[in-house]
Amino acid sequence: MIGYLKGTVLKKTGRNVILDTGNVGYLVGVNENLLMSLNEQDEVELFAYTHVREDAIEIFGFESFDELEFFKQLISISGVGPKTAQDILSMPIGKVKNAIINEDSKLLSSVPRVGKKIADRIILELKNKVAILDSERIHKELSNNNINDDIIGALEKLGYNKKQIEKVLINLPKEITSSEEIIKFFLKNA
Repeated sequence: MIGYLKGTVLKKTGRNVILDTGNVGYLVGVNENLLMSLNEQDEVELFAYTHVREDAIEIFGFESFDELEFFKQLISISGVGPKTAQDILSMPIGKVKNAIINEDSKLLSSVPRVGKKIADRIILELKNKVAILDSERIHKELSNNNINDDIIGALEKLGYNKKQIEKVLINLPKEITSSEEIIKFFLKNA
């Protein structure tokens, strides 16, 4: 299986790019945002997923390993194929994960080929997986932004739960660093 490609974009065709990796051109499916950001002759590195079917072998490319792993989770769900998963990943990955955690089937069903039933199935099957991984990521990011347990504790004493606090503080601007400013930012945006 092909897991990584590095090369030059020879051509953009529909929802794919032809990637020259040294005298071999691979047709790689990419999401809409990545496709728009690429130009012919750009050097690009992609994490890849090789999808084998009875009648075709397709390669799907991603800018990050996290996107690739999330793509694999999406296609493990009955009714979500690789092209639908690519369409879902045209939205920012954080926005998709938040929609899953917050059970926002309306946002997910705004994606072409994703109806309410499939959106509900995605939420049902991925909610716990995404919530655990996202909680670890959020805790790490909050630690990097000088948000310590004292600030979170103070906000919890005001009656907010940890999930609400993390949801607001993950968007904290980098220039806000003092405990007082962080709490004011939270109260304005909660």
